Amino acid sequence: MVRIRNREELLSNAHSSVSRRGREIVLDAIEKSLEAVDPGRVVRSRVKSSNNLLQVNEETFDLTRFKRIFVVGGGKASGSMAEALDEILGERIEEGVIVVPQGTSDRYESERIEFHEASHPIPDESSVNGAKKMLNLASRAGEDDLVISLISGGGSSLVALPREGISLRDKQEVTDTLLKSGATINEINAVRKHMSSFKGGQLAREAYPATVLSLLLSDVVGDPLDVIASGPTVPDPTTFDDAVNVLRRHNLWEHAPKAIREILSEGTKGTIHETPKRDDPTFTRVHNVVVGNNRLACTAATEELGKRGLDSLFLTSFMEGEARDVGSMLGAVAREITASGNPVPPPAGIVAGGETTVTVKGDGVGGRNQEICLSAALKIEDLDKVIVASVTTDGIDGPTDSAGAVVDGRTVSRSRELGLDARECLQNNDSYSFFHEIGDLIYTGPTGTNVNDITILAMLL
Repeated sequence: MVRIRNREELLSNAHSSVSRRGREIVLDAIEKSLEAVDPGRVVRSRVKSSNNLLQVNEETFDLTRFKRIFVVGGGKASGSMAEALDEILGERIEEGVIVVPQGTSDRYESERIEFHEASHPIPDESSVNGAKKMLNLASRAGEDDLVISLISGGGSSLVALPREGISLRDKQEVTDTLLKSGATINEINAVRKHMSSFKGGQLAREAYPATVLSLLLSDVVGDPLDVIASGPTVPDPTTFDDAVNVLRRHNLWEHAPKAIREILSEGTKGTIHETPKRDDPTFTRVHNVVVGNNRLACTAATEELGKRGLDSLFLTSFMEGEARDVGSMLGAVAREITASGNPVPPPAGIVAGGETTVTVKGDGVGGRNQEICLSAALKIEDLDKVIVASVTTDGIDGPTDSAGAVVDGRTVSRSRELGLDARECLQNNDSYSFFHEIGDLIYTGPTGTNVNDITILAMLL
């Protein structure tokens, strides 16, 4: 089970016994949410094999129909998913290759599956090599074979194969600028898919005519299948026109590398093949199943708050928008609870999940969850019995080593005593420096899962 490594420090920063209890409750709820979406646990609970039948949620596969089973996949959670699948299917697996983040392959064991390390969030040559290995293995599958694909968040970067005519460096540049632009994950992936020879259903096309079963751990708001890791086994509803429009909308088109502008422009003219669409025969033999998502994590957190005596409310798993705006809104909700008892009376616990964005305008360091908390801290200043915490379930919030942060009604006043200006840090996108200085960053280390973010607001009596 993933634990918060600096739990005692976070509790010691409480300004009262009530604040300490609130922090303890919120941190417990975060750990419960991470436990619920442990990839191995999720696969073991959703995938069953008995009497030559493989059951995944409501779908059943007769394993006697298949000569061979191949396993491919990529993402932050794919290693644990593969290890669990190996336990379930054992020697039925012919061969496999799974692309995992750098420095994590030694966590997993399998005699049949190779764990290939690659880069995240910006792809590198190891990402290209991983994609080639996956495609080569999928292409070996025939009509009587089963290809099980294990896909989770992070797969878009970990498994990258630029379209012919586009260099890896060009793709890295566009990916980096998109991540900093405030573009949504849906927009980013529309561009990624049209710079790629792997994403947007192209892995499934390579495996055809084999049967493909794709198990998905969703890191995208609303679980749109085509967006999770850029949908390598899913029909792509986006087009070259969409990709161009995303770059234009965020004022990146004129600054994009020439090769990418040329490829995308040719695609809009129809001179380059589109990614496979819903009517492609490939998808008559493809089964995509979401086995875990943000809602699962939010539900676990909400249940824990209830067990600890709070009137708990699971607000949404569709949280999006600018991180600082979301933080301000959460602070406003805390003030409404104080004033009227709406939407739930204290002691209250509210859980929201999703993925916000940060439009970087300053030169500071931070992540979206840290920015949510910093913004909320400004709004809840002087509310002594309010705690807000926000974490990313993968344990890595933006380009930092923390998962997120926790704040209370005394966070801003404590920071002033240290000579910090909370509002200035927020404007400079420097939430990491702020929380590092006051000791309220949350550290879990890489969790091995990824289902977006969890934000918790607690108000005690």
